[in-house]
Amino acid sequence: MPPAPELPLRAHAAPPTLPERCRRVTGSDWFGLCGFALILGNAALLGVETYAGVQGRWHAELKAVEHLFLAVFTVEIAVRMAACADRPREFLRDPWNVFDLAVVLFAYLPFARENATVLRLLRLARVLRAARFLPQLRVVLVAVGKSLPGTLSFALVGALLLYLYAMMGWVFFAAEDPEHYGSLSRAGLTLFLLMTLDGLGDAVRTGLEISRWSIVYYASYVLLSSFVLVNLLIGVVLNSLDEARRSEEAHQRAVGAAGPTEAELRERIETARRALDDLEGSLTPGGRP
Repeated sequence: MPPAPELPLRAHAAPPTLPERCRRVTGSDWFGLCGFALILGNAALLGVETYAGVQGRWHAELKAVEHLFLAVFTVEIAVRMAACADRPREFLRDPWNVFDLAVVLFAYLPFARENATVLRLLRLARVLRAARFLPQLRVVLVAVGKSLPGTLSFALVGALLLYLYAMMGWVFFAAEDPEHYGSLSRAGLTLFLLMTLDGLGDAVRTGLEISRWSIVYYASYVLLSSFVLVNLLIGVVLNSLDEARRSEEAHQRAVGAAGPTEAELRERIETARRALDDLEGSLTPGGRP
């Protein structure tokens, strides 16, 4: 049998590009775990700095650790940006990427670095990045955002109810109980505290000393404010939470069902081509059957 002809060796494919390498890094489990650990470490550092004794004794060391955290967070966001260098719109479409980038950039601005309060608030904002790695927390935050329109309507109805009962309280009890109903603002503050049922017993006893009909005033107010309005608010939040959960599930299904992007296809083709080149390079005429 004549020997098999030697296979021509193909030119080796180009090495992986920088975005491809960075996507492998950002897509790995250890990258996410390290990011979450850094966020927890940053939160712990903020808590330690609230103790005056520790702050006074280890000020230089704590400052160095703070700068180290900022440097690592900068490297992290730089890697994420490099992973989307060939498709920048994908980076900007993710609101968490925009949030992370804004927090890191603001930390380098002169007015932020010179203002201790602003700098602490920026460092505190990093804690919110934990939602990126915790899907359930992300659902809750989305639910809070979705509930804002309904909460605004609830606040308007509550303010109207509070104003009406504050005016009635001023009319009925201002002369006998000026400490709590001497003005509209005092009456509003008193009723706002009663909304939580705090001091309701004392208020009812004081009202009964003025008039027996005060029980109707307090009973109707507590029924409307503490039961009806609060239950409506709970309903708004629960409905928003359910919508956020369905939205997250739909997003996960869409991500799982979507085909690979053009860049991902190119990356897979390059990987397969390199594997084929390595296989062809290892074959010899004598070793081929």
